[in-house]
Amino acid sequence: MPYIIGTDEAGYGPNLGPLVVAATVWEVPLGVRAEDLYERLGPAVCPNTKPPEAQSAEPLVICDSKQAYQSGQGLKHLERGVWAALRAMDQMPRCWSELWETLAPDCLEAMFSEPWYSEFDSPLPIELQRAEADRLGRRFHQALADADMELLDVVCRPVFPKEFNKLLTCFRSKTKLLSNVTLQLVHRVVQRLGGQPVSIVCDKHGGRNRYLPLLNGFFSDCPVEVRHESRQQSVYRFKLAGDRVEVRFCMRAESYLPVALASMFAKYLRELAMMAWNEFWCDRLPGLEPTAGYPNDARRFKEAIADAQAELQIDDCLIWRNK
Repeated sequence: MPYIIGTDEAGYGPNLGPLVVAATVWEVPLGVRAEDLYERLGPAVCPNTKPPEAQSAEPLVICDSKQAYQSGQGLKHLERGVWAALRAMDQMPRCWSELWETLAPDCLEAMFSEPWYSEFDSPLPIELQRAEADRLGRRFHQALADADMELLDVVCRPVFPKEFNKLLTCFRSKTKLLSNVTLQLVHRVVQRLGGQPVSIVCDKHGGRNRYLPLLNGFFSDCPVEVRHESRQQSVYRFKLAGDRVEVRFCMRAESYLPVALASMFAKYLRELAMMAWNEFWCDRLPGLEPTAGYPNDARRFKEAIADAQAELQIDDCLIWRNK
């Protein structure tokens, strides 16, 4: 059976906290494309937070994380989708650190070298009961089985400020940084698969239309064919170990289920990272307002922690992303 990989990111704009790129990996029947998955799952999964009233059972919401989560409105929708997916893959981490170990094991050493992460842990999920997560996951798993599909894996790649700034110096733009981190993750995931065609769907990166040089850099042994390049989508094909690989960069790719779920995982990990960050500083500075890390508020927060940062001898490169 062919594979579909969907990727998306969270944290592209902030100055504080990580950029997180996520990839979801699916096994599907021959001929099924990323845009078909919502329809195949029927009423079990909904692409927005306002499902049709006529449905007999509340569907699982898997949608763009910008819909599923808004600052100050809680993690409910985000956690329902993320934990249902984890349970469907038979993964139920008990706490914050176990979730990072499950989704981003390659980044743990760098992550836990930073004090706001090394000193933090918390039971998970935050707002969702584990019994509810188990119920949603079993139902999602059954819906996938009924559609002859399987969610095989979710892999995440956080980029924390120190590495972010180094990569920014190397690539000279955030768009190129995002593209390279995304394709690095895609390359790693694709190498684990084999024996069937692979379809990869990514959201457009900063409105960019041409990705051939990037793909050639990661798949240098495979002649990459440009099938189409436009504002709407850019499509490329090549063969890897004899299997066809198609890569699409699409506008509004989060309307496709594999990308939407990747978006939710990326956002969830970023929010959990910011939870640790805010607890570290707010414990040391009573009355300090937490931050989501976006530019205007990030400057307010950085000024507020300046004295404590100096006292703790924490270098700016660990906390502040230059773009």
